[in-house]
Formats: sequence, C-alpha cells, structure tokens
Amino acid sequence: MDKVLLATDSDETAEETFAALLGPETSVSRVTRGEDVRVVAAELEPDLVILDLQIGNMGGVAASLDLRHEITAGRLKPLKIILLLDREADTWIATEAKADCELVKPLNALRLRKLAKSLL
Repeated sequence: MDKVLLATDSDETAEETFAALLGPETSVSRVTRGEDVRVVAAELEPDLVILDLQIGNMGGVAASLDLRHEITAGRLKPLKIILLLDREADTWIATEAKADCELVKPLNALRLRKLAKSLL
C-alpha cells in the first residue's frame, strides 16, 4: 500500500487531495502544521509527501528542506515531495525547496492523481 502524507491547513485542499488519492491501494494522512511534518513522516514512513506552500508558521518550502536534510542525514527513508503552489510564478520555489515536482492550485483531481501515481 502506498502511503501519502499531506501537510495543509486548508480543509478544501485536504478534501480535494483525499478525494483524488484515497483508495484501496493508497492511504492518506494529514497534518495541519508544517512543524509536524518531520515527526509524522518518521512515524508513518510515507512514500509521498504533499506540502502546501502556505502552512501556518512553517511553510512547504521549509518543511521540504527539513525533510531533505533528514533524508541526507539518514534519519528518514527516501520519499518523494510534491509542493502545492499558489500561482504559476512560484514554480521556481519548488526547485529551491528540493521538491520532486510542483502543482499549482486550485487542484485538479485528475492531474494530482496522475502526478502522484508517476512518483509512486
């Protein structure tokens, strides 16, 4: 079973993500604070982490960089990261955040499902 961890404080984004990805072969868990991503990722060992760019006091960029540092240090197993952006002009941020790819909101369930499947 593929495990996905979603980090967003937006209920709308969470609902769209769960609807697009949750199924018999995929579990989706959610955190609402960026600072919780590392701890929950260590506990759940997700295959994919989806980070909203704006998550309270520790956004998607900081959470992505934190995960990459933990992976490099050997404290987390390798995983894929999708960064959810607010606008097209922010696409360069995903590269700086060392995300595997980015997706601009509003979310499209089909695009999210295809992107997640390509990474899993």
